[in-house]
Amino acid sequence: MTAPAADRPGESDPGAGRRLAVDVGSVRVGVALSDPAPVLASPLVTLARDEHSDSDVHQLARFVTEHEVVEVIVGLPRTLADRHGPAAQTAVAYAGKLAAMITPVPVRLADERLTTVSAARMLSQRGVKGRKQRAVVDQAAAVEILQGWLDGRAAYLAREGRS
Repeated sequence: MTAPAADRPGESDPGAGRRLAVDVGSVRVGVALSDPAPVLASPLVTLARDEHSDSDVHQLARFVTEHEVVEVIVGLPRTLADRHGPAAQTAVAYAGKLAAMITPVPVRLADERLTTVSAARMLSQRGVKGRKQRAVVDQAAAVEILQGWLDGRAAYLAREGRS
């Protein structure tokens, strides 16, 4: 089975509107939301991961409706060697569950190598450590995933003359 590749920001773009990003972890799911422009990513919430009843996936589907989201970006945690490990398999399966619930809103996969490490470093530099950091690091990682997607989208649209 071939591992899915990350999607490219801007390709098959749905136009203006809010984007939602998801950082899927084994215990928590970080969620970020963009402004309607979409230019800026902001933290939204950290959800408890619920593999049994998928209450977290149902909550994400509610956010998509509530915030009129036009595109969802799920972080695809590839290894530094660009391999598809167990975490990536989990993210792909999670994206599939979410996509089935929010059709026709597209769910994209975004390369998220080192976003959690980068988010944890940024939080440490701001003095957020220990339990407080664990509570928000997934949100911060989702913000990094989403901001990278938004910046990539803007660059793509500018290159295409559609900004």
